[in-house]
Amino acid sequence: MPLIDKPLKELQSYRGITPVPSDFDEYWAVALQELEANDPKPELVPSKAIHPNHAECFDLWFRGVDGARIHAQYMRPIKHQVAGPALLQFHGYSMSSGDWVDKLGYVSQGIAVAALDCRGQGGASEDNTPVKGNTLNGHFIRGLSDAPDKLLFRRIFLDAVQLARIVMSFPEINPARVGTLGASQGGALSIACAALEPRVSRCVSIFPFLSDYQRVWELDLAKEAYAELRTFFRSFDPRHEREHEIFTRLGYIDVKNLAPRIQAKVLMGLSLMDTICPPSTQFAVYNQIKSEKECAIYPDFAHETLPGFSDLAFNFLAQL
Repeated sequence: MPLIDKPLKELQSYRGITPVPSDFDEYWAVALQELEANDPKPELVPSKAIHPNHAECFDLWFRGVDGARIHAQYMRPIKHQVAGPALLQFHGYSMSSGDWVDKLGYVSQGIAVAALDCRGQGGASEDNTPVKGNTLNGHFIRGLSDAPDKLLFRRIFLDAVQLARIVMSFPEINPARVGTLGASQGGALSIACAALEPRVSRCVSIFPFLSDYQRVWELDLAKEAYAELRTFFRSFDPRHEREHEIFTRLGYIDVKNLAPRIQAKVLMGLSLMDTICPPSTQFAVYNQIKSEKECAIYPDFAHETLPGFSDLAFNFLAQL
C-alpha cells in the first residue's frame, strides 16, 4: 500500500504533537459555565420542506452563547415511544445540514434526529462573531489574533453541546440514549459534543477534521480544508516567530485534546490515503479516547465515501 503518512503500526500508537494548553481544562470549564448560564429559548417550527408519513419535521431555532440565532433540523417519529433515543448529526466544513430525507432512515428506526447548521457556513444559522484580525478566509483561524475565548470554534463546539442539551430536554427523548454522528468537520463536532456533554452514549466519527494542526503543518498538508493555516502564517507570522504560541492556541480547539473526556462508546472510520485530514491526525483522536471504542480502517481510501461504513454506523447507532 502506498504511504502518505506514518506506517500503520506507528499510527496505532500515535497520539499527536499539537500542544495542550496549560489551562485547557479551565478554558473548557469556563466555556461550559457560560453555556450553563445561557437561555437557549428553543423554538420548534413545523417544516414546510417535507411531509413524510412516519415523521414530524421541524426547524429548530435556539439562541447560542453569544446571542446568535442557531438553526437545526429536527425530526421525530410520529409514533414515538416516550423517552426514546435521539441522534445528533453534524455536517462537513462550509456545508449545511443538507436534505431532510437523508435522516429518515434513522427516524424509521425510532430514533429522533437533530442536524445542526454550523454558524456562518452553508445553512441558516447566524454568525455574529466580533473578533480582531482575519475574517476573510477560514473558521478555525477566526479569533486566533484575539483572546482564546474569541475562537469561533469554541462557540461552534458549544452550539453542538447546546443542541445536545436541548434535545435531551425534550419529553420524547431519553437523555441517556443520545448519540452523535459526523464526517470531517462533522466528525470533529461529533467528538467535541461527546467530550463536552458526558451523557452522550454513542459517538460515530469519520476522518475527523480539526485535529493535530501541527502535524498537518509538518506534513505540508495545510491545503484545502487546512489552507487557512498557511494563510494565517503568511499574513501574521511570516517568519514563524510565534509558531509555538499559535499551535498552542489552536490546541484549545483541537479535538484530540478533547477526546480523553469522552465517556460514550465510539466507532470511528479511518482512511489511510486521506490528504485532507491526514491519517495520523485521525489516529491522534482515536488513540486519545479512553472509553470503549472500535474503528474501521480503509487502507486505500481518501477523504471520500467509505464503502459499507454507513451500514456499520447505522447498526452501531441503532443500539441506542
